[in-house]
Amino acid sequence: MTPHLRFAPSPTGYLHYGNLRTAVLNYLFARKHGGTFLLRLDDTDRERSSEAFAGQIREDLRWLGFQWDSEAKQSERTQRYDEAAQQLKASGRLYACFETPDELDRRRKRQLASGRPPIYDRAALKLSEEERAQLAAEGRVPHWRFRLDNSGTAGGILPEHTNVAWDDLIRGAQTVDLGSLSDPVLIRADGTYLYTFTSVVDDIDFGITHVIRGEDHVTNTGVQVDLFRALGAVPPAFAHHALLTAGGDLKMSKRSGDMALMNSRDLEPLAVASYVALIGTSDAIEPLRSMDDLASRLDLSHVSTSAARFDLAELRALNARFLHATPYSEIAERLSARGIGGGEAFWDAVRGNISVFDDVDEWWTVVSGPVQPIVEDADFLAKAATVLPAEPWGEATWGEWTNAVKAATGAKGRALFHPLRLALTARESGPELKALLPIIGREKALARISGRTA
Repeated sequence: MTPHLRFAPSPTGYLHYGNLRTAVLNYLFARKHGGTFLLRLDDTDRERSSEAFAGQIREDLRWLGFQWDSEAKQSERTQRYDEAAQQLKASGRLYACFETPDELDRRRKRQLASGRPPIYDRAALKLSEEERAQLAAEGRVPHWRFRLDNSGTAGGILPEHTNVAWDDLIRGAQTVDLGSLSDPVLIRADGTYLYTFTSVVDDIDFGITHVIRGEDHVTNTGVQVDLFRALGAVPPAFAHHALLTAGGDLKMSKRSGDMALMNSRDLEPLAVASYVALIGTSDAIEPLRSMDDLASRLDLSHVSTSAARFDLAELRALNARFLHATPYSEIAERLSARGIGGGEAFWDAVRGNISVFDDVDEWWTVVSGPVQPIVEDADFLAKAATVLPAEPWGEATWGEWTNAVKAATGAKGRALFHPLRLALTARESGPELKALLPIIGREKALARISGRTA
């Protein structure tokens, strides 16, 4: 069976690393098993959803390297939800409730005060047709609840202990006791549908076979499995991963910019995908070179059930490792687009000293100038200038020159190398000068060790 997966963000905020993990796991699972991937925008929240957020989500996923087979928006599927709701009403599984929020709140408080669980008591099922008509005549607009499967008790008026069980692909055997839950509201009084309902209808219609999502949905899954069955459908396989926690003062929220993916454009997409896919697993966190490499590594049984701590510093260190291992063939076009020359020699010289790709600009300036040299010892540099080798230069030139400077000045160690580095690069540290010096060239090198900007 070909697997069909989906990522279903609500366009009510920015895509952050917490929900990105869900996206990556679904995408890689589909890619590994030759399946399809649907981007579904759960935009039924009319007040907070926006096309601007939806557009940013698409942009973020494309930047990461995602390609989806199809896209859907819940706001365009209202007629289908109407049909499914009518099916549930006809079967007696969706029923009208006329209580106001204040009335429900007072009822919950009384239940708690008397030591009972604060679940909905299905009082609406006891109403006669005359009572319902009277409430409607008073102007009461009902909300609609899904009657959970516990029909074996007293005509279905009170819930019993009815378990829904499934074999979770990450967490193993899972059980949810429907008798401990309130019948969920599927349709608000204003006629809008809630996620619990629309998500199930969509998963049925789009043939979703696997749902990978956060562990905060485990209880919700029990309800949705019952809803799948009430609609005559076989539930998909479920996998619930642990949530990411943010380290330090960072906030893992779509309405906070702290962890928004759009703020990570200075990082390499594959480094980000590698980190998000491998954090919280038993696999080593390392930068992989392609989505196919990542997909082949994915094993849901390796995903931990314990919360994983997102560390931005760790991600940035992984990004640096990714760049350090990147061959010139993969970066040449990006260098050329920035107007950076020097070819493979330049990239090989500097890549070990960059943390993000933008860092190449600094080292290209060091190579091409202008650089205002730092003169630590003018007399020493003057003597060094007299023994500067003639071109052509290669990697052996730095060793030949420093040996000659050492013989001319008697300097060694830091006293030998530090003044030369400061004059040539105006920096305390950086790439090895045996690789950098031939790219700088003799003319600029001579000018800098002579104290001139070049």
